[in-house]
Amino acid sequence: MFTPVPETNEAPPQKGYYLAPSGMHDILPEQQGAWLKFRAICEKEATQFGYGRIETPVLEFLKVFEKGTGAGTDVVEKELYSLSTKGGEALALRPEFTPGIIRAYLEHGLASQPRPVRLFALGPLFRHDRPQKGRFRQFHQLDFECINSDSAACDVEIIFVTFRILKKLGLKNFSFHVSSIGDPACRPAYERQLKGHLRAHKSKLCGDCKRRLEKNPLRVFDCKEEKCQRVARVAPKIIDNLCEACHRHFKETLEMLDELEVPYQLNGNIVRGLDYYTRTVFEVLVTSDQAGEVKSLALGGGGRYDGLAEVLGGRPTPAVGVALGVERLIDILAEQGNPLKGPVTTPQVFIAQLGFLAKKKALRLMADLQTSGILVATAFDRDSLKSQLKAADRLKVPLALIIGQREVIEETVILRDMADGTQEMVSFKKALDLVKKRLAQLKKS
Repeated sequence: MFTPVPETNEAPPQKGYYLAPSGMHDILPEQQGAWLKFRAICEKEATQFGYGRIETPVLEFLKVFEKGTGAGTDVVEKELYSLSTKGGEALALRPEFTPGIIRAYLEHGLASQPRPVRLFALGPLFRHDRPQKGRFRQFHQLDFECINSDSAACDVEIIFVTFRILKKLGLKNFSFHVSSIGDPACRPAYERQLKGHLRAHKSKLCGDCKRRLEKNPLRVFDCKEEKCQRVARVAPKIIDNLCEACHRHFKETLEMLDELEVPYQLNGNIVRGLDYYTRTVFEVLVTSDQAGEVKSLALGGGGRYDGLAEVLGGRPTPAVGVALGVERLIDILAEQGNPLKGPVTTPQVFIAQLGFLAKKKALRLMADLQTSGILVATAFDRDSLKSQLKAADRLKVPLALIIGQREVIEETVILRDMADGTQEMVSFKKALDLVKKRLAQLKKS
């Protein structure tokens, strides 16, 4: 089991404060708008397709991923964050959603619900991978699972939900690369054929692919080493060796994708990197032109996993799902010139005050404005009117309300137009209605 160790090439903490661990990142207030917009679009589409939200624990028993994801996968062998409790329980931070969701499906008897059971999740995952642009050790994924149906229509539904979300987000230049990796009926014969090819080219394989040749030969298609990719490109493809049932399932999937006009390409090199996949597998790729060089970047992918529930101790339960990387998707949208923008959070009114009594009145006025849904900014730590109005200028608020000692006594407030500097005196009781009226006028102009 992989245990993270200190990395000598990471920047040490600065004097007086700490840095986030390598590969972990903060999502700052100015970035939250994009995330809010992303969540809103995804949740709306999920609701329209009948997917209910599920939240599984960040920590699961280690066996959930060793058995579910696969003990021989890179995720478990190299990237899993694991720990032991004082009571001796072996736990792991979730590196993906699917095994935990199927564990919850079995534990809570969701099989009794109408078929198929549609679930989605959005949250943080953890993998000890090499940090790079768009790839973190704590990252977020959007996940959809359609459980307890073996119909090819569910495979298509999962791809179509993904397609709809990416279109609603405004993503350009993306497509689905689709294949099938068969099932236990036809895969063994194909694996024998593949092993023969790999043995003939064993000297050209990397150490990992040589080690996995006998137990997991399909992993060669996932390897990022160029020499292994050259061997994989000329290897026999399972898509050409499907049994009749898998071939029929895949044919139905493609025909329904054609009916929905979802752009896709057949790609026999796609196998996905996890043990539980059967039949349909796919990846979402986006192309970009970087300095004259066209590159393809994976945003996520998924497929069918009919044997996972049984591996985790349940009844055989067919299922299909997809996962998308949120950080990478948000970054690519920005690079394409279409950044996600959330709801406006710019303050509409600034309240300035002079003196303790004025501060109390300002608090009352702030509460009334906020109750009415008006965004308010203040600077209660400042006593200078000039510095407070400068703060209002920097925030670009259209209106300011000013309360001094005289206004407290007379129960009035000064309404200032920050654009032209004009002011008028209004009663404290009428201030709220006047602010609403002025904001409505500004919105129309």
